[in-house]
Amino acid sequence: MTKGRKIEIFDSTLRDGAQAEGISFSVEDKIRIVTALDALGISYIEAGNPGSNPKDLEFFQRVKELKLKHARLTAFGSTRRPGIRAEEDSNIQSLLQADTPSIAIFGKSWDLHVTDIIKTTLEENLAMIKETIAYLKSKGKEVIYDAEHFFDGYKSNPEYAMKALKAAEEGGADWLVLCETNGGAFPEEVYEITQQVSAGFKVPVGIHCHNDCGMAVANSIMAVSAGATQVQGTYIGFGERCGNVNLSTVIANLQVKRDYQCILEEQLVNLTATARKVADISNINMNEREPYIGNSAFAHKGGMHIDGVIKLSHSFEHINPTRVGNQRRFLMSEVSGKTTILGKIQKINPQINKDSKVTQEIIDKLKELEHQGYQFEGAESTFELLIRKLLGKYKPFFELVHYKIMGEQPSKTGDSSSALVKIRVDGIEEITVAEGNGPVNALDKALRKALEVFYPVLKEVHLSDYKVRVVDPKDTTAAKVRVVIESSDGVNVWNTVGVSTDIIQASWIALVDSIEYKLLKEIEMKARAYM
Repeated sequence: MTKGRKIEIFDSTLRDGAQAEGISFSVEDKIRIVTALDALGISYIEAGNPGSNPKDLEFFQRVKELKLKHARLTAFGSTRRPGIRAEEDSNIQSLLQADTPSIAIFGKSWDLHVTDIIKTTLEENLAMIKETIAYLKSKGKEVIYDAEHFFDGYKSNPEYAMKALKAAEEGGADWLVLCETNGGAFPEEVYEITQQVSAGFKVPVGIHCHNDCGMAVANSIMAVSAGATQVQGTYIGFGERCGNVNLSTVIANLQVKRDYQCILEEQLVNLTATARKVADISNINMNEREPYIGNSAFAHKGGMHIDGVIKLSHSFEHINPTRVGNQRRFLMSEVSGKTTILGKIQKINPQINKDSKVTQEIIDKLKELEHQGYQFEGAESTFELLIRKLLGKYKPFFELVHYKIMGEQPSKTGDSSSALVKIRVDGIEEITVAEGNGPVNALDKALRKALEVFYPVLKEVHLSDYKVRVVDPKDTTAAKVRVVIESSDGVNVWNTVGVSTDIIQASWIALVDSIEYKLLKEIEMKARAYM
């Protein structure tokens, strides 16, 4: 059995992930991600190519100030160029100047790439691999050899692909990583080829998969089953084209389901929070249907399913969500059933039962609001505030005096609207003006600017998603719209909803709920800290 066997997790979010469409990390972003991944217990963090751009050079200077507890920082580059010595290659020298304990070097395994892409001889390519690794080893570095396009190369010319690995082994490589660069292989292919390599070399083997066929996780798991002891990928799966293997899924599958050791066991509960943090720093919306870490991973809507989970959770859940730091969610809708609504009520007032008068009042209110166009299954935070209001356990954090929206078309600055907001907190009034890209953006900025005077914690909060749905299309421009806002403070994510025939009013309702929910949770967190 595999119990306890160590699998080294090699994260390339800052290098391979940075090649994803829409991703651009600042130096500060990279520092924050390194800190988060190190705290989780990731073994290797590949942080970029110091020879490729000034930003990476600056990062490698800054990161030296960090005292990492678990991760080995790794610089990334290629083998020497054809026809020169390794010590004469400026990119190789940049790798050494980065001063990381580990260096990942990629080289060609597919004969097609050797002859048609870098246009050199097959013999010279083998020399490039061996001599580059030997040179870096002579400088005291751990060298991880990434065999680029290995699976395509093996299927085209297995003898040459294995010779390329042999050259790396002879150069002194500490790891031979098989790269499924095109993302086109199937799990049984990955298993069989990885098994051949694991049996043929004494150097430990790793796997690096892309997701172009949607099989990166399956391929990585199969490679581990075949003997690989290092898995490379990006923490939440983004990368070039369709992305890299999602390491959060791989870690959970291997550590929870197969008893391998991937990260610190005590840090497994932070798997979800770390994913949220990486997504927030990367300025992307995380896929809420990701296994283990997604907001929908343990969400139940159907009444029969919910009843089954309440009676026996593992009858409908493959693991306890708390194991990976996630939580079970019962979605609010007309098909959820009375038990789900009662569960939400009892979180606020445990004394209320299904026969209490207020329980039926809340159910009736839910049905009334859904008839008006509200939908709570994606906006449980608004529903919690509604329950508090009906239970008399709600006190608004501020009072709106008035707001005014002004638009300018065509815009000369890019900010097409401005908003003036006047609010009152404990009798003290605050008035602010802000510009934004559209009326809702301007209103959001102005409201937060005013409230941050009284509640500085709101500086952590930002809108991470904004959706508008027309509820009654037949009413054309007079139709009701439903606005759902997703908010985040970098760790937690919550959703609120507003409905109105006026899109700005609907947005205002959802914005207010978002802010009040954050402030409410802040008070609850402080209360627990004092208990």
